[in-house]
Amino acid sequence: MKDYILIVEDDSDISQMLAELFALNGYCSVQAFSGTEALLCVDREPPAAVILDLMLPGMSGECVLAEIKGKYPETMVIVASAKEDVNTRISLLKAGADDYLTKPFDTGELLARLEAVLRRSGGREGGAKRGTSAEGRILRYRNLVMYPDDFTVFVDDVEVSLTRREYLILALLMENPGKVFTRNNIYESVWNEEFLGEDNAVNVHISNIRQKLAKISPEECYIQTVWGIGFKMK
Repeated sequence: MKDYILIVEDDSDISQMLAELFALNGYCSVQAFSGTEALLCVDREPPAAVILDLMLPGMSGECVLAEIKGKYPETMVIVASAKEDVNTRISLLKAGADDYLTKPFDTGELLARLEAVLRRSGGREGGAKRGTSAEGRILRYRNLVMYPDDFTVFVDDVEVSLTRREYLILALLMENPGKVFTRNNIYESVWNEEFLGEDNAVNVHISNIRQKLAKISPEECYIQTVWGIGFKMK
């Protein structure tokens, strides 16, 4: 399996919650419940990113981090732990952790941080990202700019942090400005599943996109609701 997220967490409830969260947001994931199991997964197929607990049975999270970064430095690691003292965070970041979240954490923040480290994994940041993407496709709508090769969106040069599905919905609308998409159209295009007519997921994702864009450009309204039909770029 390629391009998956490895969840290293010995609490089965937390692990399952994260697996379901990632699935809802378009990510494949694999669950490991110990450090040894995690390293076996990484050796079999290095993941795009690892969500790593520190207090694991047997091998500690710190040792797992060292092993992963020693063999696969390109694999991004987000440490998620109840340890919240500054010295622990500093030592882990120095040891190679790409980010650190203190438990309990907000799932929205975890997704945003995951998106951020995945963007960094190719060494692409801010201006460099815009420069390298100039050779590929660029979608523009008023002051909204999307770089499909990098999965990034900017409003007035300020990057907007979107989940994978939010990005795919916005890309679908921007690629077809003026075209009205029904909830059925959007759901089947983004989720790759049959729309049953009762799922509120499309409305929720559209609302989230609007809120994130409005934080940067509150005077603009990008997505219009066409009542009784669906949505389009306004």
